[in-house]
Amino acid sequence: MGSTRSTGETRTTEAATAETSLPGTRPRGGDGPGGDGPGGHGPRGRVPRVHRAWWVALAATLVIVAAGSFSTLSGALVGPLHGAFGWSRSTIGVAVSLNMVLYGLTAPFAAALMDRFGTRRTVPAALACLAAGGLLTTVMTAPWQFVLSWGLLVGLGSGALATTFAAVVAQRWFVRRRGLVTGVLTAAGVFGQFAFLPVLSWVVERHGWRPALMAVALAALVLLPPVRLLMADRPADAGTRPYGAGSRPYGAEEGDGEDAARPVPVRGAARRTVRVLLDAARTSGFWLLAGVFAVCGASTNGVMWSSFTPAAHDHGMPATAASSVLALIGVCNVAGTVGSGWLTDRFDPRRLLAGYFVLRGVSLVVLPFLMSATVRAPLVLFAVFFGLLDVATVPPVIALCREFHGDDSAIVFGWVSAAHQVGAGLMAGAGGVVRDTFGSYDPVWAGSGALCAAAALLALVVRRRPGRKPSCPQGRRAVGAGR
Repeated sequence: MGSTRSTGETRTTEAATAETSLPGTRPRGGDGPGGDGPGGHGPRGRVPRVHRAWWVALAATLVIVAAGSFSTLSGALVGPLHGAFGWSRSTIGVAVSLNMVLYGLTAPFAAALMDRFGTRRTVPAALACLAAGGLLTTVMTAPWQFVLSWGLLVGLGSGALATTFAAVVAQRWFVRRRGLVTGVLTAAGVFGQFAFLPVLSWVVERHGWRPALMAVALAALVLLPPVRLLMADRPADAGTRPYGAGSRPYGAEEGDGEDAARPVPVRGAARRTVRVLLDAARTSGFWLLAGVFAVCGASTNGVMWSSFTPAAHDHGMPATAASSVLALIGVCNVAGTVGSGWLTDRFDPRRLLAGYFVLRGVSLVVLPFLMSATVRAPLVLFAVFFGLLDVATVPPVIALCREFHGDDSAIVFGWVSAAHQVGAGLMAGAGGVVRDTFGSYDPVWAGSGALCAAAALLALVVRRRPGRKPSCPQGRRAVGAGR
């Protein structure tokens, strides 16, 4: 009997050893890396103190902050370039417009390139593109050179490192905390846009526009070594699993994040991007999300970043004071986006979107009554409130794209983001027409509020995928409440 037990135990031990040595398997139990909890074991069963996914998220955060610092610098360059070269503002606007267009159109193609070549190659290439564009801008002497360097190179680089990059990182590396990570990475872009804008504006004012461009270009170059060190294409490349593999929170598929095998690279990135668009365009959910995000762009970038300062000036407010209100909105964006990511992990993203748009619409309708020659407490409260809602829509939209389109969700979100830029551009142009026609921006705020109400209804019309079942108690409560 003793001999039999010994033999059986030996076989059991050998079987367990063979099981844990198979590619893509995890030790049973445990909440550390590689267990059934959040982590994943590294090579040879070592348990790292910090899961590799968080190091990748850190690298992505630094990259997105750097890319964000480029996007808001365009406005600070218009006056100095006009004074230095005598170029008209419309001439300068050609490069700025090209930059914005490419920022929106590059995103879906960048997501496909990350699938084809991996983030470890694509992200450094985009950083190099940003650095090259910034450095070339400092030595330009003709408008066409500005279009090439700032419009083309910086537009391509910043577009490749926009919110679509955040969606790719969250999708590949996280099962648990996806919404939170998406919110943090989205907030990183906002932080890069606004945290460095006062500093860069000060540099432009005191030392000229060239040193400011040199600073952001060098920042992109400095990030290249740590990005190569910390970034990995997929968990399988690092001998681990996505954070939280084995647990399925709200919005996660059965088996989502479980397979550690490296997928075959998808060739033909451009063709795939167009094919994904054509496939998504056959679904009503895509058009609803695109419509919702177009209104999002119209009611944020389209009005606040183009109409707020001149509207405040109409009421006698200095431009510097109006800019400080916008900066406060940008600071509050960070808290609002991170909080929205946390909520997206727990509640139905459709209902979150509807609530965000209702509150945003009310705040925009009230805004004309808060304008005055000075910044008073009610306007400060508006800036805080609007800032919390401004970019809060991104995590729910990414979650819905992932729910409907799975592995293609990052590319689909890129196309939805393009709709965001289209909505922003149309509203920015409409704001000038309204001001010229009515002599006031008040109809712009009322119209934006009405659009937000329509977007709230569109968000609720988005239906869950047939056969979809929530996978955590929070998700059951959120969905069940709507049935």
